[in-house]
Amino acid sequence: MTRRELDAARIHDPGLRAAYQHCRRLNARHGKTYFLATRLLPVHRRPAVHALYGFARWADDIVDDLAAAHSPEGRDRRLARLESELRAGLRTGRSAEPVVRAVADTALTYAIAPEHFADFMTSMRDDLTVTDYATYDDLRAYMHGSAAVIGLQMLPVLGTVVPREVAAPHAAALGVAFQLTNFLRDVGEDLDRGRVYLPADLLAAHGADRALLEWSRATGKSDRRIRAALVAAAALTRSVYREAEPGIGMLEPRVRPCIRTAYALYGGILDAIADDGYGVVHRRSVVPRTRRAGVALAGLGAILTARARTRVRRRELPERGPEPSRTASTAGRPAGAGRKGAGT
Repeated sequence: MTRRELDAARIHDPGLRAAYQHCRRLNARHGKTYFLATRLLPVHRRPAVHALYGFARWADDIVDDLAAAHSPEGRDRRLARLESELRAGLRTGRSAEPVVRAVADTALTYAIAPEHFADFMTSMRDDLTVTDYATYDDLRAYMHGSAAVIGLQMLPVLGTVVPREVAAPHAAALGVAFQLTNFLRDVGEDLDRGRVYLPADLLAAHGADRALLEWSRATGKSDRRIRAALVAAAALTRSVYREAEPGIGMLEPRVRPCIRTAYALYGGILDAIADDGYGVVHRRSVVPRTRRAGVALAGLGAILTARARTRVRRRELPERGPEPSRTASTAGRPAGAGRKGAGT
């Protein structure tokens, strides 16, 4: 399947193919929900999405590496090296680091704005020192770089049927909704890392605070105040999904089933959390495989329907000339320049 994806995307350089394959493995290993949805994209768009996810995953792993051998200062240096590599890669289209090489190629190919990557790295640096957020507005500022820009990166890869600036707020909201879902699912694990992503003002509104969360995690005991705060956080997250949903219809028809599937799968995590009694301080809630498979099959059915409609329309339209090749479309740019944009 990897070879087919790379051939369809007109990625022929052996080193570049290896870089994209590395990103795909990162996606498959760490982003099971996201990877499943990505399999529903047209094959030529998948490598770019893998590159975007692979880069974000790599940076996140640096930040979350709490091994004794990696002090905060050491992680900061590693993040600084990655940022330097990225800036050079975005400028030249080349890098010795496979993940940077793939994401730089994707960024140049799809003309993704460099500031999206700069904003992402700013939020990654925040994770080295910031361990909680006083208000939801504070958290939203962080999530602009850590999640909203991922949605904005995705837009050029996915394509839109409206001006991109019209779809952009919805794409950003979808990235935020996905991350809020992850924050809610991972409350316990984040506590172990010394972080609380539930805003303090939301917790306080229900009589909870960071100390109470840490007590619950340490003792394994539940508390009705924590549950009330988690219910409120889930409701807040669902409101962001509602902000995002209109944007799906603004995407190119062939990619809508993929994004609708991701939307449903991530929403299913919220359902699983509720079904599990909001026990996320003590355990991670998991969407049953049968439910995940059912959502994926529904997405596949939507894709087959969209393809059938496309074939009918093509038969009704006059014949067009051949699609320009990757090489021709990137003439005059650095080697590897050309395609990009995905995110959540």
